[in-house]
Amino acid sequence: MSDSETAQASSASWTARWTWGRQSGFVLVVALAGLVLDQASKLWLLHGFGLAGRGPVPLLPILDLTLVWNRGISYGLFQQDGAIGRWGLAAATLIAAVGLWIWSVRAGHRFLALALALVISGAIGNGIDRLAYGAVVDFIHFHVGDFSWYVFNFADVWIVAGVCGLLYDGLKSGPNSAAK
Repeated sequence: MSDSETAQASSASWTARWTWGRQSGFVLVVALAGLVLDQASKLWLLHGFGLAGRGPVPLLPILDLTLVWNRGISYGLFQQDGAIGRWGLAAATLIAAVGLWIWSVRAGHRFLALALALVISGAIGNGIDRLAYGAVVDFIHFHVGDFSWYVFNFADVWIVAGVCGLLYDGLKSGPNSAAK
């Protein structure tokens, strides 16, 4: 084997270790399913149902459909009205999604892969909104009496569920699992 062939083989194995792993097919399917559900719900509510022109739509005594354009991140933090902030958040989303994918390539079990897939799906879903609309489309408003939770979307649900899964996995695995 020549030096050129050895370098190509080494490069290919390095790339494979960083781009595809045992759980990658599962992560891809879950992330795509979550992304499709998130984006389909937003497109239908905006363009099919016309939520922008309807105002709040009560579904249950504790749940309304309410359109909110979130120009920040979770809980409306770091609101960005300018193009630089919008593109900065979009770039941060892309970097986070790539980092989470690389982590998922090394996922040793299905639960961790599921948690990572959910966070990836939610991040990409909200990132698409930022690129398409300049803000994230939020529409689910949970409230009980005078208590009003923030307005969110399915991508936010995926992110929260995925982060809870990551926390559970980290606690279940114990403090020394990263060193193994």
